[in-house]
Amino acid sequence: MISQLGRYEVLSELGQGAMGVVYKAKDPLIDRIVAIKTINLGLALDEKEEYEGRFYQEAKAAGRLSHPNIVTIYDVGRNDEVAYIAMEFLEGRELRDIMNDEGLLPVHQILDIVAQVASGLAYAHENGIVHRDVKPSNIMVVRDGHVKITDFGIARMASSSVRTQTGMVLGSPKYMSPEQVMGKLIDQRSDIFSLGVMLYEMLTGQAPFTGDNVNAIMYQTLNTIPSPPNTLNGSVPEMVNFIVAKALSKGLDDRYQDAKDFADDLRSCRDMLPRSGLKVDFSKLGGERKLPDAFDITARMDANEEAARTTSQMVLSQAFDSAAATMRLAALTSNDTDVDELSKTLQMERPSAEAIKQAGLKAKALQPVKHKSWVDPSAQTASGGFLLLMILLLVLIGAISIFVL
Repeated sequence: MISQLGRYEVLSELGQGAMGVVYKAKDPLIDRIVAIKTINLGLALDEKEEYEGRFYQEAKAAGRLSHPNIVTIYDVGRNDEVAYIAMEFLEGRELRDIMNDEGLLPVHQILDIVAQVASGLAYAHENGIVHRDVKPSNIMVVRDGHVKITDFGIARMASSSVRTQTGMVLGSPKYMSPEQVMGKLIDQRSDIFSLGVMLYEMLTGQAPFTGDNVNAIMYQTLNTIPSPPNTLNGSVPEMVNFIVAKALSKGLDDRYQDAKDFADDLRSCRDMLPRSGLKVDFSKLGGERKLPDAFDITARMDANEEAARTTSQMVLSQAFDSAAATMRLAALTSNDTDVDELSKTLQMERPSAEAIKQAGLKAKALQPVKHKSWVDPSAQTASGGFLLLMILLLVLIGAISIFVL
């Protein structure tokens, strides 16, 4: 193990990265512990130029970003045949390891984690950077549950001199967007799709698009609509189905256009959930085990494939794919003030009673398992009280009629 990189004193090896070794080191100038990501440049000339270009691109991409949910870059340099990036040292665990070790997390905690990632991505997108490789192994969760996005190694900047060849696919197949699979130009909506895949996997314990090989996975990404999350995990509320459906829409215009909107919806849904008291303690560090990106769980609901396929086609294709659908759902779940505000924002009229009724039928079809926590008890009480009043009134009228006659 090397002992020095530039001015940094190497303390230990943290692990193997995608393009080199990651070290724990000390910056003697300010007595700060850092993580140093390296790349060995002792390669063939064509490989050396590509890898070095991508390596410095990561430094530029992440180095210009300052956000609580993005890892901080301190320095970049070169030492003989080793290029390196010095970055914030994070005392935590990869989200992938947490998912492998803990299984399904509580739903409110999942929504909180993904909302933090969405916030970090929104900031990157505002600064012209698309991550292009959003997945659990590129997300770090530190002791207090705070989330950091790492590895901007294949990020695309508007001013980048490192160009992807036409038709060349970069990223992890299970998390790629349809446009990424086809080798098309991508924007921030591709990151949103990838984050939607990650959200689906966290909620259900399985990736929405799987296969025996890369081609099978890509085919599913382009052509298959996955089953709603709550058919695999009964604790997932129906509103989360709508959020996942919108994030995983194959059409760019049907997807969330802004990661901030995605984060806002996740937080709103999280705040509506009852707290079970169950929460994974992220202070348990360690766990160097690296497993494949997709994994199975035993706690999934029993459902035959045909039923799941029918439900998925009914739910995720057109249930939540337009501004009009958004308005109908808002009318179903929000108060009049919020609906009026959304109507002004979208510059659309409030939906008719018939449209709301149809949206209610769609939402009802989404949820084979009823969740009482999503029902307003006051509405039930008011409805029951009105019915009782009507019955008493009818009885009174009948008694008066008999007396008069």
